[in-house]
Amino acid sequence: MASTGLVQLDDWVDLYASRVETMRSSAVRDLFAAASRSDIISLSGGMPDIRKLPLDEVAEVAAAAVREEGVAGLQYGDTQGRTETKELICSLMTDLHIFITVDDLTITTGAQQALDLIAKTFINPGDLIITEGPTYLGALQAFSAYQPEILTIDMDDQGLRTDLLAAELAKRGKRCAKFLYTVPNYNNPAGVTMSYERRQHLLELANEYEILIVEDDPYGRLRFEGEAIPSLRSMNDQVIYLGTVSKMFAPGLRTGWVIAPLPIRQKINLVKQGTDLCGSALCQVIVEHYFKSTDWRATLDSMIEKYRERRDAMLAALEEYFPAEATWTHPSGGFFVWVTLPEYLDTAHLLNVALDKGVTFVPGDGCYPANSGLGKNAMRIAFCYEEPELIREAIRRLSLVIDDEMKLHAG
Repeated sequence: MASTGLVQLDDWVDLYASRVETMRSSAVRDLFAAASRSDIISLSGGMPDIRKLPLDEVAEVAAAAVREEGVAGLQYGDTQGRTETKELICSLMTDLHIFITVDDLTITTGAQQALDLIAKTFINPGDLIITEGPTYLGALQAFSAYQPEILTIDMDDQGLRTDLLAAELAKRGKRCAKFLYTVPNYNNPAGVTMSYERRQHLLELANEYEILIVEDDPYGRLRFEGEAIPSLRSMNDQVIYLGTVSKMFAPGLRTGWVIAPLPIRQKINLVKQGTDLCGSALCQVIVEHYFKSTDWRATLDSMIEKYRERRDAMLAALEEYFPAEATWTHPSGGFFVWVTLPEYLDTAHLLNVALDKGVTFVPGDGCYPANSGLGKNAMRIAFCYEEPELIREAIRRLSLVIDDEMKLHAG
């Protein structure tokens, strides 16, 4: 095996599947090493602040999961997930006016696995799928592995521009796309929420043009203000819905779910058998015990209050420090703010400079399909993890980086 220093020559380059060539690494994961440095303030990762969890109670929950369930939590399980876990999810879904039975859902290894299973189930190379622009970079990773054509539809402060979607569908016709993927609540990365009127219009278009809707809803419970808007799934039971405990409890337990019409779910289950055979029964048991034996709602409420304070700190700092040429979203929940800078700025370049100043963020082009040329002057900044004073300092540092670049451009 030939190697030179830290670079190892790849003797298997001609063996890889062509799909690997279209895959790109997650911008967030690439920043993890930098974000772990003590001198870095991270605005890049959408990490829930699980430091607020009652860890003594969680420890007891984990112990009880083993003690009371015995070997059941340590053995192989059903591909679709434990019946008890599915019963719990059905109960949690009633809060969102989604009424289902255990026969309507499959437990997945986080909602990220659900994205991959949906992609593997539906996408052939060259198939069209539709997403918001910008969209969740993890979804782009999952979908791109199966080599689709990805059409992005712009958003505004009311969410997906369904007027633009209608125009595209009118040109392309019925069943032109395998599915449309959306994060309608406190969108990752844009932070905006799709209005009720847009949701109605989206479902009307989906029905008219026979397009499946995939609704990804990790942040739906993280509302800071305003009235809750019905989920797409609660408005139409043909919508594929993805959920997770990652923002309600603990992302490390990797417990998510997909709700779908029976024929679709049967195909997803077949695909899942070849992916992991079954998820972690132990993680599912711990989830069951946590939601049944702790005051999880009070814990989540305290987390939401912290996220609201941090959102407010970020918006105030942006108003104070960022240049007049910049614009940003004003999320009413979730984790993220989307900032748009003058078109001549490149946030991937700005990130390299910002790292030297001790700040990370996600460049906007990572939230669009590769080589689209979109999002280069935008950034996703997360307010979920750092304390308000650190958020303020991070925004101040970022503003200095931006000001310097703007001055260089002005000559």
